[in-house]
Amino acid sequence: MTTLTELGNIKRCRRCGQRYDWRKSPSSTLKMTYCSSLCERADLGFTLEALLKFEPKQAREETPATVE
Repeated sequence: MTTLTELGNIKRCRRCGQRYDWRKSPSSTLKMTYCSSLCERADLGFTLEALLKFEPKQAREETPATVE
């Protein structure tokens, strides 16, 4: 028999509508919103985990052109 506390852990995915237990969601940052990182990426266009790990490339230092 399912208890009320167990039902409180069941969420519905924002993108696909599938029911899932948020504690078992592989989405590390949006466990209470998406059932998986695939749904997270499909809905947002990226995963928050990838965004948090993103390190922009440093711009090349260009020497200014000399004016003659």
